[in-house]
Amino acid sequence: MKSPGKSLKEALVCAQSEDRLTVGVYESAKIMTEDPDSVSFCVLAMDEQFEWDVALQIHFTLIQSFCFDNDISIVRVSDMQRLADIVGDETEQLEDAHCVLIT
Repeated sequence: MKSPGKSLKEALVCAQSEDRLTVGVYESAKIMTEDPDSVSFCVLAMDEQFEWDVALQIHFTLIQSFCFDNDISIVRVSDMQRLADIVGDETEQLEDAHCVLIT
């Protein structure tokens, strides 16, 4: 049986290879506003160092509310750097991998 973490990683890698990944809080909010029916899955990552970032917490609350209203599944993870490593590539710096959408 696969671990949930391994299954999530495989889903992210597959979506990225098919160009169905959106990375970033603002980019995700834009996709959700413009075409919510295209979003099938949302991953939210919160590291300890960002726990007290009020603006990020507000964005997360709004994104979660939007997902609930539009029947979009959400997974919360606790390691933003690991998520960035999975969805990033060597030429791209992913500083805002707090939110990742699969469309």
